[in-house]
Amino acid sequence: MSEEARLPARLEVTALIRRVAGEGGFATVIARGEPDAGTILLVMRGSGTNPTLWERMPQLDGSRMWTLNRTQEPDNKQEFEDYLTRRAAQDRDLWIVELDIPNPERFVGELG
Repeated sequence: MSEEARLPARLEVTALIRRVAGEGGFATVIARGEPDAGTILLVMRGSGTNPTLWERMPQLDGSRMWTLNRTQEPDNKQEFEDYLTRRAAQDRDLWIVELDIPNPERFVGELG
């Protein structure tokens, strides 16, 4: 999908929240960014695993691919939370959405 054809961030986030809820999970917006073109970060929590952070990154060909940005370290949980806080403070356009559902990474592939 080209940059011009991108869905507005608010619609993508709303659809994701509904999809997760429809499968019995829970999704919440931690930071609400720019409604149309904001970057979306996904915090994935599921089945007692350490949370992971996914971000859609631009590729050389102009496409955007979901990339694992970081995983919460079991012995330093605060570092993960601090990173989210810093990112939100640095980028007011940023959306941070937390998914709490078994096998949450499956949604990354569906979002494209």
